[in-house]
Amino acid sequence: MQVFGLPGHVIRAGRAASRLAAAKTPDIAAAARRDAVARWRSGMRQGLSAQTAARLVGVPRSTLYRWQAEPQPRSRRPHRRRGRQWTRELVAAVGAIRLDNPMWGKGKIAVLLAREGFQTSVSTVGRILAALVARGVVTPVPILRRSPGPRRVRFTTAERWARRLPKGRRATRPGELVQIDTLSVNIRPDKPIKHFTAYCPVSKWTLARVAGKASATAAKSLLDKLIAEAPFPVAGIQVDGGSEFRSVFEEECKRRGLDLFVLPPKRPQLNGAVERAQSTWRYEFYASYDLPQRLDHLQPLVDAFALRFNTVRPHQALDGRTPAQYLEALSAETPPSHMC
Repeated sequence: MQVFGLPGHVIRAGRAASRLAAAKTPDIAAAARRDAVARWRSGMRQGLSAQTAARLVGVPRSTLYRWQAEPQPRSRRPHRRRGRQWTRELVAAVGAIRLDNPMWGKGKIAVLLAREGFQTSVSTVGRILAALVARGVVTPVPILRRSPGPRRVRFTTAERWARRLPKGRRATRPGELVQIDTLSVNIRPDKPIKHFTAYCPVSKWTLARVAGKASATAAKSLLDKLIAEAPFPVAGIQVDGGSEFRSVFEEECKRRGLDLFVLPPKRPQLNGAVERAQSTWRYEFYASYDLPQRLDHLQPLVDAFALRFNTVRPHQALDGRTPAQYLEALSAETPPSHMC
């Protein structure tokens, strides 16, 4: 059973308990030895002999001398561990039986090995299976017992290409950090579509793509469109934590060498530039025109409005200039490179 939506104080208490469980607790055995040595020394300070004080403490005198020098118990692990007792033929037999019967455990495999003449224990078969799983030769049973069909690949924080957006990170030049977000629009009461918007917060330049659902494949198509049509080199992408910006979208960013930053939880204001652009799309495009319902007919109109937004519509943040005029003026102000 899975429980969702636990109160905050329960979650915090669970995290604290996990930290306490993982913390290194004091060694009880070492503390008991120090206490015995302290009582033994106290008896001798009161005039008792070492032998008599040790007898009262209940520990041999030689042991107390050893505990006094080294109270921490030594490891009982042998210096030379016993090596593996199985042969290559036994390992091959176990691997062959397991490959033929992927759901079998060590007990059933041990029975078949006995029929074939191998003299081994069930525990040894289990150790061989563990070694084969560690080498990747056989698949663990828990993985095989999962429901069949495609499963979403989950990556750890170290494995993911996307990184958390650093605090205070802002774009300073066009294309340094293009914001991408998704807008849900109803072109008819029973026909919702997903509108993907890419927006440069520095130059205010935008483009968009419509899709039937918010999928990673649709987000990747927008990324391809952005790279192909942007009038500036794209260096980084900023997205929220939506599932459409994972999978193939994240892999495409990694393949192209683009920095991919994900917003912290509950911080939509960090995507304020693209959110404001999507408001323009909603009210100046979708609410102002009678649009077709087919996506292949709608996309050319979306491209036409993006062209009008970038080349005709004045922008207050750019002193009344269009994004295209701003980029043109910026390129004229940029000094020529010494490599020319």
